[in-house]
Amino acid sequence: MHDGGEGQPFEPNRALLRRALERAAPHYDEAAFLQREVGGRLLERLDLLKLQPETILDVGCGSGLITTALMKKYRKAKVIGLDLASALVARARRRAPWLRVLHGAVSDATALPLADACCDLIFSNLALPWYPDLDQVLAEFRRVLKPGGALLFSTLGPDTLIELRRSWAAADGYNHVNGFLDMHDIGDALLRARLAEPVMDVERLTLTYADVDGLMGDLGKAGAGNVTAGRAPGLTGKGRLQAMRAAYERFRRPDGLLPVSCEVVYGHAWGPVPQQDRPRTAGPAVFPLSQLRRRGL
Repeated sequence: MHDGGEGQPFEPNRALLRRALERAAPHYDEAAFLQREVGGRLLERLDLLKLQPETILDVGCGSGLITTALMKKYRKAKVIGLDLASALVARARRRAPWLRVLHGAVSDATALPLADACCDLIFSNLALPWYPDLDQVLAEFRRVLKPGGALLFSTLGPDTLIELRRSWAAADGYNHVNGFLDMHDIGDALLRARLAEPVMDVERLTLTYADVDGLMGDLGKAGAGNVTAGRAPGLTGKGRLQAMRAAYERFRRPDGLLPVSCEVVYGHAWGPVPQQDRPRTAGPAVFPLSQLRRRGL
């Protein structure tokens, strides 16, 4: 695990991220409505995969909002909840269903503290946005997946928080919003990791706020503030904050609310069985969400 010093502009500083998540733990649930909504949709997708996993790894378990539902869905499975912040893992473990044990792990996803080929299912809800270089993470996922095991994840695409990004750009030249990978870049990373039969799709959700300060407050409560290498040094002054607020006003809707765009990317792939363990040249399959829903979602 690395603490990630100053690197590429959108590279999160791992030490700052860990501290932000530790601080956020007591208030995490108050602002985790996107995690709850997307996690619920991700859980529904498991019905298509017809799995009976014995060992499940939940990467980015947070406070256990979705992990608990995962444990109830697979009542006989051993479930491991992994997160970067020990306080979040502790909250998730306390949330485990009655007579069930959530096995906790505090770790960066680039160095999973697990044996090779030990997981039947890796489930990851909105944790991958913190890893702009996916190659190391996906190599770890492939390492711990059993042959034929399933990977199911959600992440965020580049249109996420686009209103906030543009409003800050009008105020100064620093990064204030994390960077997010395009769906096709994520698909390419799955192929580089030699995960089998990757399938991707995307949907767009819109949150609304009365004012931008409410949005900024919720980002902080969820530990999702700006920890990128390209952030402004020191505190952001009142003048720049006011300029950002004024720029965001141009997005205000006729109903009086401010929109917050979320581009949600879903993907699944499989741990390759031996005859599949070779480089793939074809791209990942991309299905529109409507088609997946017709199939049962």
